[in-house]
Amino acid sequence: MQTDTVFFESFSRKSTAIRFIVAMMIFFVLTSIFGCRNPAESSAEVSSKDGIRSGGEVIVGITQEPSLFDPHTVVAAGDEEILFNIFEGLVKCTSDGQFVPALATDYTISEDATTYIFNIRTGVKFHNGDTLTPEDVVFSLKRASGLLTGTALKPDLAGIKDVRISGENEVTVEFISPDAEMIPFFTTAIIPESVSDIGSTPIGTGPFVFLEYRVGESVVLGKNNAYWQEGLPYLDKVTFKITAGMDAAFLELQSGSIDIFPYLTADKAEQIKDRYQILSGNTNMVQVLALNNAAEPFNNPLVRQAVNYAIDRQDLSNLIMEGQSTLLTTGMSPAMGDYYDATVDGTITYNPDKAKALLEEAGYPDGFRSTIKVPSNYQIHVDTAIVLADQLARVGIMVDIVSVDWATWLSDVYQGRNYDSTVIALTSEYTPRDVLSRYVSTSEGNFINYFNSDFDSIYSQIQSEISLDERIALYKQLQQLLVSDYASVYLQDPKNIVAVKNEIKGYLVYPIYVQDMSTVYFAE
Repeated sequence: MQTDTVFFESFSRKSTAIRFIVAMMIFFVLTSIFGCRNPAESSAEVSSKDGIRSGGEVIVGITQEPSLFDPHTVVAAGDEEILFNIFEGLVKCTSDGQFVPALATDYTISEDATTYIFNIRTGVKFHNGDTLTPEDVVFSLKRASGLLTGTALKPDLAGIKDVRISGENEVTVEFISPDAEMIPFFTTAIIPESVSDIGSTPIGTGPFVFLEYRVGESVVLGKNNAYWQEGLPYLDKVTFKITAGMDAAFLELQSGSIDIFPYLTADKAEQIKDRYQILSGNTNMVQVLALNNAAEPFNNPLVRQAVNYAIDRQDLSNLIMEGQSTLLTTGMSPAMGDYYDATVDGTITYNPDKAKALLEEAGYPDGFRSTIKVPSNYQIHVDTAIVLADQLARVGIMVDIVSVDWATWLSDVYQGRNYDSTVIALTSEYTPRDVLSRYVSTSEGNFINYFNSDFDSIYSQIQSEISLDERIALYKQLQQLLVSDYASVYLQDPKNIVAVKNEIKGYLVYPIYVQDMSTVYFAE
């Protein structure tokens, strides 16, 4: 999310004859959902084009001040969009939602889904010149999973029992219990064991090298001349320029001082389409009016239900996104394909009379006053809060909008949970588990303080369930619980609208919150 961290696995099988047959059966079942292809194929499409001019600098506008450069502790999507270019995992998500081998050349998953075996790519260099080794992989996964300290830095890896070198350039990962959905989480960055403070010295294997960070100004990356994917990247330099917000960034777009800007509003995109290509794509993002389930009056399910019926989602989409969004009812986007429960669509509709009746039943016949804390650096959320405040006022809920900087939002809302409601976009790894994990009562990401013992119980069953069909059914049950509990007000999955200067090519729109600069180039 713009706080948390929105899937498809590819599987390579190798084993003895019997295990090979079993593995291939699993392969054909899973690839119907997850897909598989070589990462070099996606870059080959770009590198084979005529008219590519290598070199040059691109300036990308961002509206969030970076907070962390440690890839294992980062929580803000705005940080991850930069780190995607610096660090890589054993697998990598592509722009079409596939998970493909990266620092692993291939991998095998045991029949009972308790053991994952990775073949580590050879000849890969870290940015400091060190050669990637299986020891670095073991160290990185142990660090992220908590095996080194007892505290998982990446909670989704907490189920790892052991990581060990099991052969030449081979690493085996064992899980405490069966887990058939772990491939997307092996995007976790592999870092050099020799670097003691990765946060202040962000060294990875990615296409770009960290050069400098100037607070309030920019993050500058330089070309990794030793990158393992031959021919990439094309650019010499990428500067992520920090702007005060959407309006400030738009002024720079108009003046031409920013080359690329993602998450642009539709109306602003229309104004610059003569000088910029306007690209768009689905985001797997859940914009939400998050209600603090532990704070009055939102600890009352009737109040949460009333707020849901007081919101006109279509009107919101028309005003904020000019209708270019997918309306949501639950905490998952239809971008998740088969995992999404379409039966919840339309179960909550705009009905202000019903909202008023529910408020009266809840003991608030005259409504109440509340606050929405919103991060000021995201114009879409500020604008959304304004629209929501107007809609809520129609049923007697008077809202004060409190605009805060990003650091304050992280400390007060996400970590401190000191708020009534907030507008934010929840992003995740491209896997259903990550989308819904934030609602488990013990999850650090459960900043809305949602609690339902049935939700916890169902979620706990998914990890050890081998059957894909059964896992999908369980995920749908979780979505239905979020609807029946009116956990929060799920608003929309906005399209990612990106402005790219006409002379720049190769930019890919991802279904997750990243800026992949490795394929970007200037046309001749």
